Amino acid sequence: MNHETLSIPKRVRFVELSAKALRALADGDLAGGSAEAGVALDEYFVCDRARWIYGYRADQLAKDPSAAPWITRAAVSEPDGAVVGDAGFHGPPDEAGVVEVGYTVVPGYRRQGYARAMLRALLVRAAAEPGVRTVRARIGSDNTASLATIAGFGFTRVGEQGNERDGLAIVFEVPTDAIQARKPKPVFLERQPQRG
Repeated sequence: MNHETLSIPKRVRFVELSAKALRALADGDLAGGSAEAGVALDEYFVCDRARWIYGYRADQLAKDPSAAPWITRAAVSEPDGAVVGDAGFHGPPDEAGVVEVGYTVVPGYRRQGYARAMLRALLVRAAAEPGVRTVRARIGSDNTASLATIAGFGFTRVGEQGNERDGLAIVFEVPTDAIQARKPKPVFLERQPQRG
């Protein structure tokens, strides 16, 4: 029998996490957060790190409700509907037209192409917005998975930042006109060797 593995890019759609959903998740209420979002969120959404992030984003929305279209959303795999992580921007574009991306894949879905799918969707969104001129990504210098994820998307290393809590981060940027100029890469079929 001939076995073929299709290397098909993953697809995701984003589901809004309202201020109420974010607050529920920050409080550790997975059922309440899932009900508010309208999708079954993974336990990852109430781990300590996620709870801190969602609390921060809920506070951000309380101060500036206009940031809602930009911040963290649940990432849902298409067409199966599994929640595979979260992604979004850290907020609306700043005065210079810069937005910063952020994304995390639920542990059970890592190394399957979902981070690239999330990043691809975020870049398309940013490039479609007239007020956005640059997309920034800050990645921990030891985060080899995220460093590999951004490869091939046109990012250029522009600097470094660091603090005691998070350590050293490398700062990358890509202009939106470069995103718009890029064409999708072709999908290749990989054939596994026949056994026999």
